[in-house]
Amino acid sequence: MAAANDKNQNYHEQQNRKYTMTLRGILEELPPFVSKYFHGVEEVTSTRTRLAYAYDLRVFFNWLYEKRPDICTVPMRELKIDVLDKVKRDDVLDYLSYCTYYEHDGKELSNQERAKSRKLATIRSFYNFFYQAELITTNPPSLVKTPKIHEKEIVRLDANEVAILLDQVEEGEKLTKSESHYHKLTKERDLAIMTLLLGTGIRVSEFVGLNIGDIDYDNDRIKVRRKGGYEAYVYFGEEVREALLSYYEKRKHIIAESGHEEAMFLSMQRRRITVRAVENLVKKYASRVTTMKTITPHKLRSTYGTNLYRESGDIYLVADVLGHKDVNTTRRHYAAIEEERGRMASKLVHLRKE
Repeated sequence: MAAANDKNQNYHEQQNRKYTMTLRGILEELPPFVSKYFHGVEEVTSTRTRLAYAYDLRVFFNWLYEKRPDICTVPMRELKIDVLDKVKRDDVLDYLSYCTYYEHDGKELSNQERAKSRKLATIRSFYNFFYQAELITTNPPSLVKTPKIHEKEIVRLDANEVAILLDQVEEGEKLTKSESHYHKLTKERDLAIMTLLLGTGIRVSEFVGLNIGDIDYDNDRIKVRRKGGYEAYVYFGEEVREALLSYYEKRKHIIAESGHEEAMFLSMQRRRITVRAVENLVKKYASRVTTMKTITPHKLRSTYGTNLYRESGDIYLVADVLGHKDVNTTRRHYAAIEEERGRMASKLVHLRKE
């Protein structure tokens, strides 16, 4: 029955189902009152976001048991909500310090500034929910400042590197003998993947969810499911169109595995291509172009955003096309280019004609 249900669901529904089932499993490990929080935020968050919250809260409660056994005196599932009032501001600071490096199930885990900031945001949201409902009387996470995040320089490909990369995908000259064998079978697919990522800036998570019917060749656009669950159209140019049509001619003759018939991009196993497979594909080709930069699908997205901003000078257009809900997110990512354009603007206006 489960297999039949999966077949009738589209990719995004399958992902939501998987996230929901994983979330339920985590909630069975945590105190029962935690479920109230997830019911409360269900209408304003995506399933994937709630799952991320659940992972963070599991780390938080595991830390409580490890570092505060004096307040966790009963099994996890027997904890009452009043345990939250026993946590102090210094405990939250200790928790963030703990998150820098810890072990779980025999694995060594670490978090940098951005990840620790997200973990703090999770327990803030968690505490705020119960505090505003007057189910607890204290709110220690609200007393802790968000860790300062040092923005890293964006890694992107230069124009000549983009051209060399696409040539490498098309020709496969620098591949190993084994890679060359597979390249003959996947060249059109790989070129369509790289061209589409570089020519639209869509996220890899949006890319793998593309179905054959999501590509509109009459209007040169694709329909993607953005973060947050809403759908949007992203337009593409002639180079992307040609690469997509070239691959589609081969795709029409591939019989996909059951449940993957609608997927546009397939793996060698004739199943919908995964995020990990796309990451490996990008890494394989990019490593032949540059060893100075670590190129990922997200770096291809940054490359597109940079090119679009340089050509248009419109930060709002870049934010819209990339699917950023807040233009300030875009500004932070492309601050260096804004500064570059600012310098250029200062030379365009002359107060006195010579």
